[in-house]
Amino acid sequence: MRLENVGKTYREGSIAFEALSNVDLVIKEGESVAIMGASGSGKSTLLNILGAMDKASEGKYYLQGEEISSYSEKQMAHIRNEIFGFVMQDFALIERETVEKNVILPLLYSKRFHHQKKARVEQILKEVGLFEKRHQPVTKLSGGQRQRVAIARAMVNDASVLLCDEPTGALDRATGDEIIRLFMELHEQGKTLIIVTHDETVARHCERVIRITDGRIEQ
Repeated sequence: MRLENVGKTYREGSIAFEALSNVDLVIKEGESVAIMGASGSGKSTLLNILGAMDKASEGKYYLQGEEISSYSEKQMAHIRNEIFGFVMQDFALIERETVEKNVILPLLYSKRFHHQKKARVEQILKEVGLFEKRHQPVTKLSGGQRQRVAIARAMVNDASVLLCDEPTGALDRATGDEIIRLFMELHEQGKTLIIVTHDETVARHCERVIRITDGRIEQ
């Protein structure tokens, strides 16, 4: 993953807000990286561009050797589904559905047969310790269990890159530590791990810390 002179400007009428400016960044395959900065510094904007959720206003983004800045929304959606897994602070689960149905969502447009999808969901739920709760609605789970559901959903497509936006922000310290241990296990399996966090304790688990201030990466 490589960004070259990337900028992002949001516009509302005649008002422009520069969220990122002149960002140069390389993240190697299999690396674990923490992105830190104050609220409004551009951390989440950077994560969204890295995850093909948003496009830069200027500059170039190379992913697996391909320059993707000019890709169509359909191409970007394909990249998101094939390469990335997303874990958010608020879990972003469908509250009325079961654990199993939440986790299977990324596979809905997969060409796998139904029994293959079901087997993959069961496998990943075993890995995160939630197999026995697969038929429970997510409303009955604790915060830590909900985050595990979100991680399982992010990994069910065998994503090679995990993008996490304040994944422990809504959890108590002990539960947050459990979630970070799970992330580190996934990293040891070869996953690229990118975590936006305000927590120095979380950042210390990563191999590299990137600090961003007013939309610019500190050198």
